[in-house]
Amino acid sequence: MPKQKVALLTAGGLAPCLSSAVGGLIERYTDVAPDLDIIAYRSGYQGVLLGDSIKITAEMREKAPLLHRYGGSPIGNSRVKLTNAADCVKRGLVKEGENPLRVAAERLASDGVTILHTIGGDDTNTTAADLAAYLAANSYNLTVVGLPKTVDNDVVPIRQSLGAWTAAEVGAHFFDNVSNEQTAAPRTLIIHEVMGRHCGWLTAATARAYLNRTKNNEYMPGMMTNAKMKSIDAVYLPETAFDLASEAARLKEIMDRTGHATLFISEGACLDAIVAEREAAGDTIKRDAFGHVKIDTINVGGWFQKQFATLVNAERSLVQKSGYFARSAPANSDDLRLIQSMTDLAVESALNKVSGVTGHDEAHNGKLRTIEFPRIKGGKPFDISTKWFAEVMDTIGQKYREA
Repeated sequence: MPKQKVALLTAGGLAPCLSSAVGGLIERYTDVAPDLDIIAYRSGYQGVLLGDSIKITAEMREKAPLLHRYGGSPIGNSRVKLTNAADCVKRGLVKEGENPLRVAAERLASDGVTILHTIGGDDTNTTAADLAAYLAANSYNLTVVGLPKTVDNDVVPIRQSLGAWTAAEVGAHFFDNVSNEQTAAPRTLIIHEVMGRHCGWLTAATARAYLNRTKNNEYMPGMMTNAKMKSIDAVYLPETAFDLASEAARLKEIMDRTGHATLFISEGACLDAIVAEREAAGDTIKRDAFGHVKIDTINVGGWFQKQFATLVNAERSLVQKSGYFARSAPANSDDLRLIQSMTDLAVESALNKVSGVTGHDEAHNGKLRTIEFPRIKGGKPFDISTKWFAEVMDTIGQKYREA
């Protein structure tokens, strides 16, 4: 029986779990299967297509715990869709006429990989499933076990994705400093844009973390730095709807009374309406290899700024985005515990030849298990009826309804 060989890759955007998950997998294999060779493909599926990999040496195994201290990915990311041949050709990853799925599968086979761990979102992990299916159809057995990474926390049917808790905590830290800009000029409108294309979980969780972070602050009486300045006046998510005129009137009353207003918005809030508006005006909207709108070209925060700044008579308005700051952070203690449980299960499943994605399965009462690939998909909406979100909205005094 041929010796097993493990390969790791990270793909998609960053999240505060990638470095720790890589370290956790290396540590666990070193503990329970130290004789197995481990490699890591650089820059995700790009590295697979190009045959660009890193051999995990004995020294790397010994130093693997260091990876828990850092953000980013120690092995690099990319956004490569193996079923989008035209994009792979354009980027020089395969030759004209080649099937990227076949090129990747043959690379894994030639490298002797029998276990592949993919750390990414739904696109990353469903692509891994396509690879496994292709190899199985060609009489090559590959066990693929993915770990769910996304700050959006929007992978079906997984209760909690790796990195999302940290992103919310770090986003709150980011805005704790930014909120002090309210003292820089009279009638200031600050818009905090948070990541979340289809799902508002991260924006809501960041608002909750910020309110918890600041609720016990003590202030000098009579000064502008006070509890109201540190408050939030509105939260807008892809899952919620609002009437522009009534919201503007409410925010103007706050601006008139306090001299400032603070909005938390998801980068996907009103996204469909904004895209439709721009396409109707003749704009060409850029999309990535997966067909997703390139969110950084839309400038949702700028759209909200344009809508509200004049209506609330703001003398100064600014949009601040916490996304890159938050997603690049090292994992916090909550995520570290979650990462360890998922990496331990991922290694156990891989050695038992059980493919899927590790996670707390919402269809199985939140049990941590290796979830079947066909059930994995993205775009899970945030449940705005969640008790803690209702408490956030009650705290800021904003009424909301489902979009």
